[in-house]
Amino acid sequence: MSEDKRTVMQALDAIVAAHGDSPALHAKDRSLSWKEYAANVRAIAKALIKAGVQPREGVVILGYNSPEWVLADVGAIFAGAIPAGIYTTSSGEQAAYIAHHCDARVAFVDTREQAEKLVAAKSAMPKLERIVQWKGEKCADPMVVEYKEFAASGKDVEDRALDARVAAQKPDDACTLIYTSGTTGTPKGVLLSHHNITWTAQASLKVGIKQGDCAVSYLPLSHIAEQMLTIHVPMAACVEIHFSESLEKMPEALAKVRPSYFLGVPRVWEKMQARMSAAAENASPLRKRIARWARGVGLAGGYAEQRGEAKPMLYGLANALVFSKVRERIGLDRCRFALTGAAPISKDTLEFFLSLGIPLYEIYGMSESTGPITQSIPSEYRTGAAGKVLDGGEMRIAEDGEILARGPHVFVGYLKDDASTKETIDEDGWLHTGDIGEIDADGYLRVTDRKKELLITAGGENVAPQLVEGMLKSIPAIGQAVVVGDRQRYLAALITLDPERVASAATAAGSPARDAESASSCATFRAYIEKEIERVNERLARVQTVKRFTILPRELSIDAGELTPTLKLKRKVIAQRYAKEIDSMFV
Repeated sequence: MSEDKRTVMQALDAIVAAHGDSPALHAKDRSLSWKEYAANVRAIAKALIKAGVQPREGVVILGYNSPEWVLADVGAIFAGAIPAGIYTTSSGEQAAYIAHHCDARVAFVDTREQAEKLVAAKSAMPKLERIVQWKGEKCADPMVVEYKEFAASGKDVEDRALDARVAAQKPDDACTLIYTSGTTGTPKGVLLSHHNITWTAQASLKVGIKQGDCAVSYLPLSHIAEQMLTIHVPMAACVEIHFSESLEKMPEALAKVRPSYFLGVPRVWEKMQARMSAAAENASPLRKRIARWARGVGLAGGYAEQRGEAKPMLYGLANALVFSKVRERIGLDRCRFALTGAAPISKDTLEFFLSLGIPLYEIYGMSESTGPITQSIPSEYRTGAAGKVLDGGEMRIAEDGEILARGPHVFVGYLKDDASTKETIDEDGWLHTGDIGEIDADGYLRVTDRKKELLITAGGENVAPQLVEGMLKSIPAIGQAVVVGDRQRYLAALITLDPERVASAATAAGSPARDAESASSCATFRAYIEKEIERVNERLARVQTVKRFTILPRELSIDAGELTPTLKLKRKVIAQRYAKEIDSMFV
């Protein structure tokens, strides 16, 4: 075994040896040190061995972020099994597909509701024998056992049996499964090796994460970004993780924990921007003037920093009067790195936070690259760019504009799908991302669109819908936008209204509407939106302009199946669900 390659087990053993008494995991009712973390992991691993789980069998985890989620995941790896997270929003059928696909014998769930979801679908998972529930009133089905009872069940398994499972695993062996979120169909199982994970965790530390930092875990742990930031980066740097009680309570957790770093997907930053903008509209005229002045100074200072120049002379005053108070109010006053990734983010949102002294460092990557392909760091970032290639990795642009990546972070392959693996990783080891982009003279990547989501107009011109959508979302009242027009003469858009800002936007427009539903059917409000879209069109090439639009009466949501759990658009679902509205715009 080469010295620069190691397994997840070696990473955990190293952090325990160096910082065993330091805090590792913290939830509302309990905390674990690294020593306790490791002891619990070994207990779960022994229990899985006792339950008959064999090396390379799947172990599925269906629940919201918690210490139990992490211990089940790492415990499965120690036992030689391959853990796979399932999104909590998955249907019973979707959960059963993953459990069956990865040959899961044991499933971990948080609540009775999730346990019942699997029990109802058990005929589709003939290999599943045990469901381990860690929270609330236990499901009555005999398949279900309480977490503490299960953890104790392996106490008579000898240490040497577990040690043998650990020793049998090599750095290049697959150790975890990430199922894609299904934006384009049936999810694929992305196999990642120990080396993929431990190498990427170390490479990610370049942003400046260090011993003693703390972070909030709230995004789905089924997603590679959250797994890296909650499980593997902390294991590499001795970071304490605090678990939010729910996705909805994340703002409370942020204010309480005041993390050292924070990752928000674009929709999280957009929601935060909307709340802050709505609050600012109610400020006194004097405060509005001060805020406007400070944000102008902040934006100039942010861009000066990117050019390596000194910030404006009054930046310190703007920080004292406005920026520091804003950061403290939202819980980012100790945050050295505010990160964004997992989906494209609009320049309007990036500049909003930059103007408040909170630069958002963009990361670009995917499950198949163990998370990051590129990384932005405080000394090297550009607003609107996704950073530079991760140290030790390679990146280039193919002739058709597709972003290609190569390096120790490129995945092993798709589980039980050699054909898709060969389509994604070519003979030279290049990962074909499916994204279109460009690399500038300084090495910064700009992602322009998904290769398969490019719209081709009736005139044969390619249009990246995400670029146009980002600009539409800069209109204060618009919350979400979906640009359509493949094989059509022009582009159109489905838009939703931001519930927190629609009332003030309606007042400004002279409309009596006070909520999204009434605004969507108000002619005065529609005329206002039409003028705002015309202003956006002035900044676009002719082929990119939006000629027609439809205001939907509600936001697109995860529960309705229109967004993935990481809040990406499910374009196929949206196109089918709103086919009538879309067709009416091309009559």
